[in-house]
Amino acid sequence: MKLINALVIIFIFAFAGFAQKPDDILATATGHTIRLRDLSAEIQKDAAEFPMNLPKTRSGLFDQMVNQRVIDVEANTRGITRGKLMADEKTKASAPTEAEINALFNAQRNAFGTKTLDDVRKPIVNYLRGQAEQKILIALLSQLKAKYKFTAGKDVNAVGLGPSDGVATLNGQTITVKEFEDFARIPLFQDKADLADSILGGVHETLYDALLADEAKALGIDPGALIAREITDKMKDFSDTERIALTNDLSRRLFAKYQAKILYTAPEPLFQNISVGNSPATGPVNAPVTIVMFSDFQCSACSATHPILKKAMEAYPGKIRFVVRSFPLESLHANAWRAALAAAAANAQGKFFEYTEVLYSHQNALDDASLIKYAAELGLNVKQFELDFKSEKTAAAVRKDMADGESYGINGTPTIYVNGLSVRSLSVAGFRAAIDKALGNK
Repeated sequence: MKLINALVIIFIFAFAGFAQKPDDILATATGHTIRLRDLSAEIQKDAAEFPMNLPKTRSGLFDQMVNQRVIDVEANTRGITRGKLMADEKTKASAPTEAEINALFNAQRNAFGTKTLDDVRKPIVNYLRGQAEQKILIALLSQLKAKYKFTAGKDVNAVGLGPSDGVATLNGQTITVKEFEDFARIPLFQDKADLADSILGGVHETLYDALLADEAKALGIDPGALIAREITDKMKDFSDTERIALTNDLSRRLFAKYQAKILYTAPEPLFQNISVGNSPATGPVNAPVTIVMFSDFQCSACSATHPILKKAMEAYPGKIRFVVRSFPLESLHANAWRAALAAAAANAQGKFFEYTEVLYSHQNALDDASLIKYAAELGLNVKQFELDFKSEKTAAAVRKDMADGESYGINGTPTIYVNGLSVRSLSVAGFRAAIDKALGNK
C-alpha cells in the first residue's frame, strides 16, 4: 500500500464523525426522508472527496505557512511589515503591453461575446498585471528561501509525528509539528464548516421544495400559486430582504406543520479568546455580548458589511459591546495602512467611530491630505491629529492589532467575532443568529 493511501485511511478515521455516506439520513419530515444522495451532485461530490483531499490541503497550508515565515523574516530585516514588503515588490511589475492586451482579448474573444476591447480593457489589464505580480512574488519567495536557508523536514502528513518533530528549518530555526498544527487548525476547521454549510443549505432547500409541493397538493394548487400567495402577493417594497424574510417565514411554518427534523449536525464552532485590549469600543463594558470586527478601511467588503452589522445590533440595545480592531491588507490596498493610522489618531481624540464612517464612505480618497482634511471637518485638533498620525506609538498599536489578528488565523477582512466565535454569514440574519446564540435565545 502506498504511503498516501495509508494516510488517507488515517485521515478518514480522524474525520469519521464528520464524513458523510450517500445513505446517511440528514433530515426527516412527514412523508420524507432526506439522505445525502438526495442532494445535488456537486454537494455529494464535495462530501465524498473531503477526506481524500485532506493530505493535499495540509500540504498546501504548510507551503502557505513557510511562505509567510520567509516573508516575515525579510520584512523584519527591512524594518517593515509583511504587507508593505509584498506591496513594494508588486510595484516592480511592468504594465502589460498593448500586444499582450490584444493577445488575451483575441484568445478569449468567444468568452467576451459582443463586448469590445474597450469594454473589457480594465479587467484584462488587471488580470495581466496580477499575473506579473504573482511571478515577481514567486521569484522573491524562491530567492528568500535560498537566502535564509530553508530546508524541508518531515512531511506534515507523515505517520507518527510528534509535536516537537521538525517539518522545516528556516533561518537556523526549526519549525515544529505543533507550530504547523496551530497554524493549520483554523483553516482546516473553516474547510469543514464550509462543507457543513453547503450540506445544510442543500438539506433545507431539498426539504423546503418537497414540503412546498406537499402543501400545494393539499390545497389543490400548484407550488407556483402557493409561492405567489404566501410570498409575492405579500411583498410591499419588493426588496431582496423582504423576499427572504417572507420565504423564511413560509419555510418555518412548513417545517413546523410537517414536523421536519434536521439530523445532520455541523462541527462545533471554534471558540477563540479574542483580545479587545484598549481598542475603540461602544456599548456597556459589562455587556453580555462582545462583537469584535477586524477591518480594513479601504476594503469594499468592510464598508458594505459595516452598516449591515450596525442594523443587526440595533435590535439589542444595551446588550452589545462593539469593538473594532485594524487589519490593513497592505499588499492589496495601497492606503489601508495610512487609513488605520489615521483612525487610531482620531481615536486618541475620541472620534474613532465618526472618523471611520467617513473612511468607509470615501474609500477612493484615503491619501494623507484627505485623511487630515477629514479630521479637520470633524472638528479634531489637526495639529495633534498629525502628531498622533505620525507617531510610533500609533503604528505600534496598529501592528499589535495585525499581529493578534494573524494569531487568530485571519487572512482577510472583514472578520467578525461574537463572543469569540467567528461569524460565517455576514448578513443581518447571520449576525442576529450569532447574537441570539450568545444570549442563549432560541
